[in-house]
Amino acid sequence: MSATPFSRHIAALILATLACSFAGNHIAARIAFDHDTGLLMAMLCRSGGTLLVLAALVLWQRDSLRLSRSTWGWQLVLGLLIAVQSFCIYSAVARIPVGLALLVVNLSPILLALLTWALGGAAPTGRAAMIMGLILFGLVLVLDVPARLSGEAQLDARWVEGVLFSLTAAGVFAVALWITEHRLSVMPGRVRSMLTMAVVFSASALAGASGALPGGLGLPNAAAGWIALACLVLLYGTAFSMLFILMPRLDIARNAPVMNMEPVAGMLLGWLVLGQLLGPLQVLGGLIVVGGIVLLAYRR
Repeated sequence: MSATPFSRHIAALILATLACSFAGNHIAARIAFDHDTGLLMAMLCRSGGTLLVLAALVLWQRDSLRLSRSTWGWQLVLGLLIAVQSFCIYSAVARIPVGLALLVVNLSPILLALLTWALGGAAPTGRAAMIMGLILFGLVLVLDVPARLSGEAQLDARWVEGVLFSLTAAGVFAVALWITEHRLSVMPGRVRSMLTMAVVFSASALAGASGALPGGLGLPNAAAGWIALACLVLLYGTAFSMLFILMPRLDIARNAPVMNMEPVAGMLLGWLVLGQLLGPLQVLGGLIVVGGIVLLAYRR
């Protein structure tokens, strides 16, 4: 009875709530960064809190940690990729509007499809290629490329850095998804995610201890920063954990596209909480990007 699927509208509501929680985590991260919280400190807190919850789930379910040598190797690579992805997306939201960063990162399904094709998988169909083209057109609007090329919008270094960090996060995440699907698919999701968070936590701690990123382990300089850091851990850890706890009842294969509302939630929360405004064409482009990604997900 515990595995009886939720009705579709209940499952969609739960997934939409989780997507908003993931978006809220990035809003909290931006507030924390604005109060001098170190990027590596945010990664440590987020991965550490989530690791504790996932470890408890793994112990509760008595999942085995016996893995082959090659599986351990791929798991290590996956963890390092997610560490890089986390670093890049936090670097992006520290520089550009949160909604914009999340929209660019959500290009990962396109990059995954192209990567799968390049590595011998099925080529995208003509319809899928048209949808990808539509998504890229939406991205051009999101990035306000016409205005920037015409000189109407300022092209500053932080904007360029933020977009490049977002694109890198999308590419790295696509590789991580490919490894998950083709090299680690037989592992229980809880175990794979727990070990991934363990690698992210360890990599963040080592990077902080080495001093590779000056100020990376900086603490908030005000109460608002501490509250934002706590919200970051709570929102991400709760959403991530609930996703795994409720996954058997959510019919993920059918309802996963609902999670693509995260960048839309990021745009709305960025406006309401941070006062980050996107132009009308950028909003239209964002809706095109999200709509295209949902179409790709439903086709698959």
